[in-house]
Amino acid sequence: MLVAFSVAPNGTGRSDGSVADAVAAAVRVVRESGLPNRTSSMFTEVEGEWDEVFDVVKRATDAVAAYGSRVSLVLKADIRPGFTGELDAKLERLESHLHGSGE
Repeated sequence: MLVAFSVAPNGTGRSDGSVADAVAAAVRVVRESGLPNRTSSMFTEVEGEWDEVFDVVKRATDAVAAYGSRVSLVLKADIRPGFTGELDAKLERLESHLHGSGE
């Protein structure tokens, strides 16, 4: 499965509104998990089996909780049994379609 998620604290009390330190704590958990992952400006994607992916999401959420009085979590999952390597393969298929081979 692929999971794209975004987690951030609310109620940090910071005057500049930055949540970069909290997000870094979450991304550190993801990267240390050893699961295939990618972080963009808005989401972190993780690939693996249901239990291992959701364990990482929970631990990343717990890491963020230390930075505020509330936590916001947005999550989207693509559950496709029997497929692995989709973190890159989905993008490769898209690029193939964009460049005309369309397989």
